[in-house]
Amino acid sequence: MIARIWRGWASEATADDYQRHYETEVTDHLRHVSGFRGARLLRSQDGDEVRFTSITFFTGLADVREFAGDDHEQALVEDAARRALTRWDDRVSHHEVAVDVRP
Repeated sequence: MIARIWRGWASEATADDYQRHYETEVTDHLRHVSGFRGARLLRSQDGDEVRFTSITFFTGLADVREFAGDDHEQALVEDAARRALTRWDDRVSHHEVAVDVRP
């Protein structure tokens, strides 16, 4: 399994807007991607901003490429996200999940 990790920052005023966007539009799109295995959105205070870390899980890199395209390390930041975020990582990282512990 592959974990795709990306970060974006929002002001306090727009952080909830980004979270709603992720909960609705992003997750709706992901549910239709072959090999999608789940997602987590982490939220933490980072000075005057809110930092979001998105971790999406896919069966393999072929599934990541189906989602992200040929340049699969390029971040996909939709217009609604760009309006809510103050800045974001342009590139994402991919990691093989070595251990997956669930209750």
